[in-house]
Amino acid sequence: MTRPSTRNKNKRQRQDDTEDILSEISRNIHANGEISESDIYKLYRISKKVCEGCRTNLKDSPNCFCGIIPAPNGVRKIGLWQKMSEIISSLGPNPCKDLRSSTSTPAGLTNLGATCYANSILQCLYMNTSFRSGIFTLDIDLLSKHPVLYQLSRLFAQLHSSTHAFIDSDPFIETLELDNGVQQDSHEFLTLFLSLLERSLVLSKSSESRNMIQDLFRGRVSHVTRCSVCGRDSEASSKLEDFYELELNIKGLSDLSMSLEEYLSVEELHGENQYFCESCGLRIDATRSIKLRELPSVLNFQLKRYVFLPKSNTKKKITSKFSFPRILDMSQSMTDPSDSALIYDLSAILIHKGTAANSGHYIAHIKDENTGQWWEFDDEHVSKLGFHPFGEPSKSSEKSVSNEEIRCKEVTNISNGAKKCNTRLSSSEKLALSCGEIFSSSDAYMLMYNRKTIEGDSNIIRKNSDPADIDIGSTLPIHLFKEIHELNASYAKSCEEYQQKKDVCVSHITERRKEVRLILSEAPVHSLEDPYFWVSTEWLRQWADNIEPSVIDNSKIQCTHGSVPFQNIPFMKRVSGTAWHKLLSKYGGGPALSNENQCIECIKEGAKNAICVGDYRDRRVLMCQLAREALTGNHLDDNNLYYVSKSWLIQWLRRKNVDFPCEADASPTASLRCSHGGLLPEQASGAKRVIVTENLWLFYCESANTVKPDDAFGCLPFPANSIPCEECSKELTEVTCHEDNLRSLKLIQREEHDKLISGKSLVLELGCKYFLVPSSWLAKWKAYVTTTGKNISSSAEPENLGELVDSLKCKKHSCLLERPSEVICKRGIITQKSSENGLTLIPNKDWELFCKEWTITIEKGISAEIHFADDISCKVDEAKDESETRTLIIKTNPEICEVCIGEQESCELIRKLNYRNEDIRVFLVTSKEAPKSLLEASWTNSKPDRRISKRSRRLGKGNSVSLNVSCSTTIYQLKMMIWENFGVVKENQQLHKGSMEIEDDIATLADKSIFPGDILWVKDSGFYDNRDIADELSEGKNGSNKTEEGFRGSLLASD
Repeated sequence: MTRPSTRNKNKRQRQDDTEDILSEISRNIHANGEISESDIYKLYRISKKVCEGCRTNLKDSPNCFCGIIPAPNGVRKIGLWQKMSEIISSLGPNPCKDLRSSTSTPAGLTNLGATCYANSILQCLYMNTSFRSGIFTLDIDLLSKHPVLYQLSRLFAQLHSSTHAFIDSDPFIETLELDNGVQQDSHEFLTLFLSLLERSLVLSKSSESRNMIQDLFRGRVSHVTRCSVCGRDSEASSKLEDFYELELNIKGLSDLSMSLEEYLSVEELHGENQYFCESCGLRIDATRSIKLRELPSVLNFQLKRYVFLPKSNTKKKITSKFSFPRILDMSQSMTDPSDSALIYDLSAILIHKGTAANSGHYIAHIKDENTGQWWEFDDEHVSKLGFHPFGEPSKSSEKSVSNEEIRCKEVTNISNGAKKCNTRLSSSEKLALSCGEIFSSSDAYMLMYNRKTIEGDSNIIRKNSDPADIDIGSTLPIHLFKEIHELNASYAKSCEEYQQKKDVCVSHITERRKEVRLILSEAPVHSLEDPYFWVSTEWLRQWADNIEPSVIDNSKIQCTHGSVPFQNIPFMKRVSGTAWHKLLSKYGGGPALSNENQCIECIKEGAKNAICVGDYRDRRVLMCQLAREALTGNHLDDNNLYYVSKSWLIQWLRRKNVDFPCEADASPTASLRCSHGGLLPEQASGAKRVIVTENLWLFYCESANTVKPDDAFGCLPFPANSIPCEECSKELTEVTCHEDNLRSLKLIQREEHDKLISGKSLVLELGCKYFLVPSSWLAKWKAYVTTTGKNISSSAEPENLGELVDSLKCKKHSCLLERPSEVICKRGIITQKSSENGLTLIPNKDWELFCKEWTITIEKGISAEIHFADDISCKVDEAKDESETRTLIIKTNPEICEVCIGEQESCELIRKLNYRNEDIRVFLVTSKEAPKSLLEASWTNSKPDRRISKRSRRLGKGNSVSLNVSCSTTIYQLKMMIWENFGVVKENQQLHKGSMEIEDDIATLADKSIFPGDILWVKDSGFYDNRDIADELSEGKNGSNKTEEGFRGSLLASD
């Protein structure tokens, strides 16, 4: 069974076939003067079949409706058939996406630019139920006097009961007068914020509110200094000092127990640090330590991850991992251990992401005290972590030690710097501690522990708990309840309005798509007897594409007679009466153009034009034959002959498929007409002409007058016996005479200076007299003299040699301002190096000829002789044998002015070093030594006259980069560019230009004589560890030597 052929499926009819059919119909109509119904069907292409499945809409078929709308599952970028999700997005942001599912799910806080440090601390404070309850119990009078307390309570109320998924923190941040564009330290913020709250709560009428900060966060320590001889403590040792967090060192320490041990360790005071004991009456050895006297309910540990680097005056972050337990027993760490164990439960972890101290991002992992669930607070985004502070251990990058590993370890406590066994703990407590987990993090910045109590059931993890929505009326004060209720109602209303608007939009789009598909399915006319209407294709497309279409507009397919011309078939479609009446009744407009509105007048006029087109084509074919014969010189012995431009005639013949005269047919003799109105001589530029017959000329005139009837000079006739313009002929003769004289003069100069023009190197002799001329002038003179033929007068004559020689002498010293090019000796032959600049040696004979040609005296020239640098008086015969081993110099008269040349070179060096946005190339060398080719290439670009060796020219790009720099670019900035491209930290970069190492980061490229186009190379020493370039850029942006402002200017820094 053969496979059916699909090659001709939906194949369009050839355009030539369609034109032939229309041409035949037009000729019949023009000949008979009658228009049949069959002619109308063919002209309007009504009889074309209704096609289906075309790739694109067919313009030549009014019955094709393919491609007006996309395929059933297709979409378009804009309009009605756009993706529904994109249409809905045009309604604006969906407030329902920010809807909080339940008040049991914590809400986030907006980041106003760089306020993540404040957001993370505020979330830690809010999730502490004791602190949150204390804020909610503050009386209205106190809130009215302290805007910070009011905004904090308002913020906590929204976090507690707002239906919004994240809360705007701007009112609170603005009240604190914080700069929301500056990143701050979260620990410093917490310390200053608690101090501000403590001062603000002093005026509270309630003692619980007044002491809320102290009761929750304040602990006490004493700094004990003890004499090693008498064993007595100093008087200051009995003083208690308050603390709100313990600042622990982590550098070189791996876990919390080691940091606490180091914090409580005993320091020996010896030598210059000896303590003056009042009991002993003299300076003596002693010990000093910190003793924990009281611990708060909320114990905060500040991990000192930032260390100061005095050398660079910057701070560096310690990114080593640090371990800490879920359950912490502090009873043995106290100076006066109590009978009851001080057990603390990990409640929050503040995390700093990033490797730079002055940048990065703060987030918080906090445990819900009611459910035991951990949550990640990342500004607006809040994620559930489960019952593990870093999520599931298998999925989290922060790993915890397994229970099996913990059980194998002895659980120890810290007591004033010494390890002791848990002798005071009961067996159940020991088991609880031994089964606890230990977590590890390289970014943990602050740890918060809540103290467990006997009735601390709130800290027990209830995995099966499923809390319902909190009744906000029973937990919030009445003034906050009303405000939150109004905010929630407003937000619910906006969500409802958006949903209604979305439903209306989706319904409207769906109905419109159904309407378009239905009408287009009814649009095809299947029978020739059925009534139909013409519709503009442009309007039909915009109706099918636009969500809100305009009224029907058929004016563009109407002719001047108010009907439908057949020439507009590509711009209109034939639709059924049913489809038309549906469109007209809904959208209005018009006019209605039915099957009775075919324009007979346009058909007759089109038939007439088609005949004209055919006649013009036939005539043009005949004229093309005559034009080709004219180009070959065959004029058919016609008596009346005319000139036309040869270039115009060739272009006219090249045009194909021309139906009517166009603008290119105008002006067949315009290029032959001179400025005086006559015929240009044929020798003039662009005046080449061809003789054509009278019939061809009349055809050209007719075509030109049709296109430009008002152009009197474009088709000016020039019979073949026309005499060229006398004035133009005279001018042309003078030019020709001048060129002949110039040609003769150049020929004489080429013959006299044959050796100089040949381009061969001049063989020089010691002690012989030569003359110096500028190399650039000599090159221009050679180009001028060797230019011949038609372009003999086109080359510019070089400047006057006498004036140029005078300009080479300084006015101050009357000495030479330029150095001649170097001379070299190879195999006993002395020659001068070729150079585009500088001065070139020429023989005495050529100089004398130049003096005659340029009318200058011989003495005016710059003479020169070649000698040895160490013995100018050496005999010539003796010197020839030693010329290759001794240095040759050129002695000039006048002498070279070293003073003026030095000044010029200094100015030129300054000019070259004053550049902007130029490129240099830097190679990364990974081998032990830099290639010799690289060392050569590093210097040759700075000296444009120096010839580059083949090895240097073969130097490929390889592992290299082109950098855009300026003269003011510093070496530090250049190293940062290299770091960004090659990943080599700036401290490891050994940057070179040639064999010279480039150092001093504050120096500029101009200071180091680095020019545009120079080639540098760099090696990686590998001495320092790799780090992220973003850290360096961040520190550079913030200014490494800039004094930190901190919270200066905000309420946190006020007394």
